[in-house]
Amino acid sequence: MTSVATVQKAAQPPRNDLSALWLPFTANRAFHRAPRMLARAQGMYFYDEGGRALLDTCSGLWCVNAGHGRKEITEAIHEASDTLDYAPTFQFGHPAAFDVASRLAEIAPPGLQHVFFVNSGSEAVDTALKIARAYFQRVGQGSRFRLIGRERGYHGATFAGISVGGIGNNRRNFGPLLPGTDDHLPLPYVRDRMAFSRGEPEGGAEFADALVQRIATHGADTIAAVIVEPMAGSAGVFAAPTQYLQRLRKICDAHGILLIFDEVITAFGRLGTPFAAERYAVTPDMIVFAKGVTNGAVPMGGVMVSEIVHDAFMQGPESGIELFHGHTYSAHPLACAAALASLELYRKELLFERARGIAPIFEEAVHSLKNAPHVADIRNVGLAAGIDIEPDLSSPGRRGYEVLTRAFADENLVLRVSGDTIALAPALIVSEAEIARIVEGIRAVLGRLN
Repeated sequence: MTSVATVQKAAQPPRNDLSALWLPFTANRAFHRAPRMLARAQGMYFYDEGGRALLDTCSGLWCVNAGHGRKEITEAIHEASDTLDYAPTFQFGHPAAFDVASRLAEIAPPGLQHVFFVNSGSEAVDTALKIARAYFQRVGQGSRFRLIGRERGYHGATFAGISVGGIGNNRRNFGPLLPGTDDHLPLPYVRDRMAFSRGEPEGGAEFADALVQRIATHGADTIAAVIVEPMAGSAGVFAAPTQYLQRLRKICDAHGILLIFDEVITAFGRLGTPFAAERYAVTPDMIVFAKGVTNGAVPMGGVMVSEIVHDAFMQGPESGIELFHGHTYSAHPLACAAALASLELYRKELLFERARGIAPIFEEAVHSLKNAPHVADIRNVGLAAGIDIEPDLSSPGRRGYEVLTRAFADENLVLRVSGDTIALAPALIVSEAEIARIVEGIRAVLGRLN
């Protein structure tokens, strides 16, 4: 008689059968022909199954800000799993959730003292947009339903996120999107006068003034919120110009519109401050965060909410639910443990300050590629940079994909590429030598491109 164990073993695909997994944002058929497998990680490096060290140039996926394999984080997760493997946050709580919220409130801009936890940046965006609409219902302005994003903005992959997002490939194949999200502000960047920008381009108020045009078209009383990234990361690292966010804040204030910063990428030291809002001296009504809050070790996201917005919900019977929204794993105990350990690492090792200190060295190194083959533009801010490659007009994206694969195979680099743009965002622990190695590896790959 065939045992259950034998049947189960036979039903499992062979170790080298990759077809069972459908990878996100990946050319799966090409990947199957030449897999790029990451087996372990430590510090600034991934390691493949053969033990080859691969320098991580993008902090995993913009999230491992303190470097890989931090024992302080893994030990905190292990201890939490032994103590409290799961606890619901619907009508219950657990101490670590309140501890993380308090720690975040301490480093947030003044006035953003309330945190709603979710599991990812995508869910956090969805939550912020729901809170915005619900807020205006609460204050008797239910006609405000429009949610305005920005061209080339990335706000996750949910229907809400792609609706306010402005990246064509993320939107065009999914039919009608969320009502009230058809308007997008322009990306505050014009290559003709901003190419090879170092840090924030000058000016930019005119890009924010596009919101005035949208108000004139629809009426301010129909607009609930504007959502922008202080630095557009997934679009290719576009920093907010010096006058842009201040002007956007003034317009929103003048017309009673909520301003949401998507800081999933920019929070937790990427721009040298806890939140980009501090760098730009602009306080939004909500901040969306994720990624670096747990150093990428456990999924977690959330929304920092202003007193005004939060208090509008704290009305009516005390036993009544204020917001009918949440997730099974909101403030998961293991995620909270990872967040507390990560925030303590950032504080103890002064990693935000370290990022500010090494950013000028990173800037000089990246811009040394200006005259490398096929380079069309370079932009940087903090510890992030975007390098545009001249596209092959007969096959857009081909050169970017070739850079990705050649860097992995020939230069032992794990790169982040979007279309024909290389995105760099090394961990805040990156050394000068590792920065030099990243740049020289990219230079070598560009020199071999067709």
